[in-house]
Amino acid sequence: MLIRLSATTRRPPTLIREEAITRQRIARLTGLLAVLTGLFVLWVFWRYGVAADALLRAPRWFLDLLGLLTAAGFLTLIMLWGVVFWQKRELARQSVLPEMSLDDLYALSPRAFEHYVAGLFERRGYKVEVRGRSGDLGVDLMLTQANGRRAVVQCKRYRHVIGPEIVRELFGTMIHERAAHGFLVTTAEISDGARSWAADKPITLIDGMSLVSLNPVSGR
Repeated sequence: MLIRLSATTRRPPTLIREEAITRQRIARLTGLLAVLTGLFVLWVFWRYGVAADALLRAPRWFLDLLGLLTAAGFLTLIMLWGVVFWQKRELARQSVLPEMSLDDLYALSPRAFEHYVAGLFERRGYKVEVRGRSGDLGVDLMLTQANGRRAVVQCKRYRHVIGPEIVRELFGTMIHERAAHGFLVTTAEISDGARSWAADKPITLIDGMSLVSLNPVSGR
């Protein structure tokens, strides 16, 4: 259950933007460490597999140096991964998302709005990938449940009423991504026509009034 936060948890949109930047920085560091870890695994495979026999003829000091470098690389990777996991844990602990009004949400940049919505889904147990780039066919967020089922999210920071064409676009994106469910999260109102079109489809529509009533603390 999403439980409402008290007004004392309200924070200005600038802090939401800062958290979005922090998430992006952690994501980039995670990607870099994944590449470095892959290179280290290749090095170990080469050192103790492919080149093991050839290196037996190398001087003892050289073999000792390679051993020290390998151990240092391993310990460095362990330390850096520990830092990344600690940063993720601290971000999740400290980033209690505020209860925001529609005006607060309108004040966010499109990217910060996507990260705010991502936080709502993360606190409901989803694994969230923030996309929101041109070329992603309208996928702002990709959600993955614990059972592996995927869902796509479109975030629309609009003021005008959402019509059926937006919902049809979301449904087409679901088919393209082979997602089991779709979410349309918007600051705007959603027309009766759009709701009627989505009624018999695996689509959840969250309008502006519903969005501001959601509390980021996951409880159900």
